[in-house]
Amino acid sequence: MILLLGGTSDAAPIALRLAEAGYRVLVSQATDVPLEMPVHGNIETRSGPLNERGLAELIDRYGVRAIIDAAHPYAVTVHTVAVQVAAQRGIPCLCFVRPAAVQPAAPGVEIVADHAAAAEAAFRHGRPVLLTTGTRNLLPYVAQARRTGLKLTVRVLDHPQSLIACRQAGIAAEEVIAGRGPFSVDDNRRHIRACSAGVLVTKDSGAAGGTTEKLQASRAEGCDVIVVARPPAGNWQGFDEVDTLLSALAESIT
Repeated sequence: MILLLGGTSDAAPIALRLAEAGYRVLVSQATDVPLEMPVHGNIETRSGPLNERGLAELIDRYGVRAIIDAAHPYAVTVHTVAVQVAAQRGIPCLCFVRPAAVQPAAPGVEIVADHAAAAEAAFRHGRPVLLTTGTRNLLPYVAQARRTGLKLTVRVLDHPQSLIACRQAGIAAEEVIAGRGPFSVDDNRRHIRACSAGVLVTKDSGAAGGTTEKLQASRAEGCDVIVVARPPAGNWQGFDEVDTLLSALAESIT
């Protein structure tokens, strides 16, 4: 059994390639957000967060021979736990890393280290802000919006937990755009115009994560972009091409 840590759009094609190559695959995602997955006799799915103990138990229960970590590029905790537990169990852990979509010298784009810096940079422009980084780090932006008196709109997944997180952070319902990507360039332009945003905050989630469409829409609408930089690469074996990943997997478990 190969354990594929998913939760993003990358998981489905990787799972299918593994299944067609004859591997049994268990796709694990941390949330209950529906993830489209191909129907194949070699593919099973599960959902729910996994700490170090839970992951170890899952490996033992299913006789996992290798972990493929295809979680979000910013899911540092997932990556770290996967590498640690794989080492403890003596199995390989291979990480699929989406290629970046943001060029450091792109005009109108500023890359910053973390959310605190992103919030400060976004509201420094003196224009309304559209936040598109999810709900895990809302408070720095809410604090800056209150300090400056500028409008903050957040775009989040249309999931009850996301809406609860916004409410708990003090974000009014009319300041929330709830939806499910991928968002097209036109979608992004419409959202930017709807909240009169002059600044858009995003992560570099790669082309598969909709970053390219955000950049194109922002450029068309004259909207500055603040990008929260990807976390530094850890000590895991990373691949940005599925073919290379599968070749490394075959070599590591023979």
